[in-house]
Amino acid sequence: MGFFVLAGTAYAPVHAEQITPSVEAPIKVALKDEVSVTREALGVLSVKLTAYNAVPEQTDGNPDVTASGAFSNPEVIAARSHDLATELPFGTIIAIEAPEVSSQSCGYASVEHLVGYRVIADTTHSRKVAQIDVLLNAADTVTIRGKEVNPSLALGICNGVTIKVVGRIKTGDIPATQIELAEIVTGGKLALVK
Repeated sequence: MGFFVLAGTAYAPVHAEQITPSVEAPIKVALKDEVSVTREALGVLSVKLTAYNAVPEQTDGNPDVTASGAFSNPEVIAARSHDLATELPFGTIIAIEAPEVSSQSCGYASVEHLVGYRVIADTTHSRKVAQIDVLLNAADTVTIRGKEVNPSLALGICNGVTIKVVGRIKTGDIPATQIELAEIVTGGKLALVK
C-alpha cells in the first residue's frame, strides 16, 4: 500500500508522548457531498498494533456501536488506547505502515490487504498503552500455513508499527467503505473550503 505526504509537511519518527502538532494552520476541506474533513500533518507514532472483532467477548455490551457512537464498521474503524486520546481524538484518519521487521507474533503481511486507511472511533481496554486496535470482520478468514484463520488472530501482536496521522473527519461522516475513505485521503473528492 502506498502512502502520501501532504506537501510542505515533514514527518519525523517520534514516540507517542513526543508528538507535536504542526505549526501550520490546518487546511479545511469538504467533500462534494458536504462531508467536512480537516487535514493536519500531526506526525508519526510508533505503536503496538493488534486487531479485534465487533463481538461481545471483545467489546462492551453493544458491539455494533463504538465508543465514539459510530457504527462498528470493520472496513474503516480502529481503536486507540486511552493514553493516545490527545494525539488521536475520535475522527483521526491514520495510515498504517507495514512493520520493517517481521516477527513470529506479527502476521501483518497476511492481513495488510484488509487494513488500508483507518478512522479512530473506538477505544481499547484501559490497561492497554500506546496501542492501535484495527477492527476486522469476524466472518472473514485468511490462509495461514494452509489453514483458514480469523484475520484478527492472524495479525497477532505487531510491535513498533508506524502510523501516520493523515487527517480528521467528523465521526458522523465516516464513510462506509475503504474505497470512499481512500478517496477522502488522497483528494479524489476533496475541494478546498475558504
